[in-house]
Amino acid sequence: MLQVRPMLEADLPLIMAIEERAYPHPWSQGIFEDCLKISAYECRIYEDQDGLCAYSVLSTGAGEAHLLNICVRPERQGLGLGRAVLEQVIERAKEKGADTLFLEVRVSNDSARRLYESAGFNEIGQRFDYYPADQGREDALVFALPLL
Repeated sequence: MLQVRPMLEADLPLIMAIEERAYPHPWSQGIFEDCLKISAYECRIYEDQDGLCAYSVLSTGAGEAHLLNICVRPERQGLGLGRAVLEQVIERAKEKGADTLFLEVRVSNDSARRLYESAGFNEIGQRFDYYPADQGREDALVFALPLL
């Protein structure tokens, strides 16, 4: 059972350790610090009996929500935690009054794309050269999930 709580600045050293292992081009600590200061951003921690296992950053406003970051500790991936966190993010976006939840995902991230598609997200566009990559930039696919 996942326990959910707000992300705190004190969590950032552990968040950064996870972020740097999970992504080839991780967010900086400054990005997380900025997200914690913006009232329209909801930064959440997901914990179980083994401690912090995932986190998410959700932006809401004007009837829309945008999943900015979702991450499961690398050693805990493939166990259904990503789906559980995504389900909680979707519910939170609904509670915040959003009618659509958007996100971007790397074109190369097949496992995330499968997760989003299985949760009902549809590909609605592409952002060219959106993400940094080892060889230049990588495109992002834009996904949307109607919440109404």
